[in-house]
Amino acid sequence: MWGTRYGSGFAPERVRDVDVAFFDPHDLSRDNDARVTERLRRRLPDVPWEASNQAAVHLWYPAEFGGGPVEPLTSVDEALATWPETATTVAVRLSPADTVEINAPLGLDDLLAGIWRRNPQRITVERSLSRLERHQPHTRWPGVTVIRPQ
Repeated sequence: MWGTRYGSGFAPERVRDVDVAFFDPHDLSRDNDARVTERLRRRLPDVPWEASNQAAVHLWYPAEFGGGPVEPLTSVDEALATWPETATTVAVRLSPADTVEINAPLGLDDLLAGIWRRNPQRITVERSLSRLERHQPHTRWPGVTVIRPQ
C-alpha cells in the first residue's frame, strides 16, 4: 500500500515477505509454522509466505529479539497490537462468508496517513531505531512521515 501511495509504485517482486499470523495453542512447535508456510507455498508458490503461530511467540521472541520474558498471547488480535510499528498492526483475512475482514487493534490512521511510528507495546526505543535503520522507510517510501522513537 505504501509503495503505491507514498513511493514509486507497487512491484510484487520487491515484496520481501507476506506475513501470515495464525493462532494454534495445540501445537507450539516451529514445525507448525513450517507446515503452514509450506501449505501456503503449495497454493501460491510465487508468494514469499512467512507463517507464524502467535500462540507460540512467548517461546522464541526473547531469544530472537531480546528483552525479558513475553507473556503468552491469547489471540491474533492481541498479537497484532504488539507488532513493531503502529502502521503494521493491521491484518486482513477472508471470512467464511467470502468477505474481507480488517483487524486493526490500534486503528488504521497511521497506515493510511503514511506514518512510521514505534509501537511501544513491546518494542524498545533501541530496537525501533535498529528497525528504522534496517528498513529505511524514508528512502523506500519518500512520502512517509517517520516519527523517530525517543
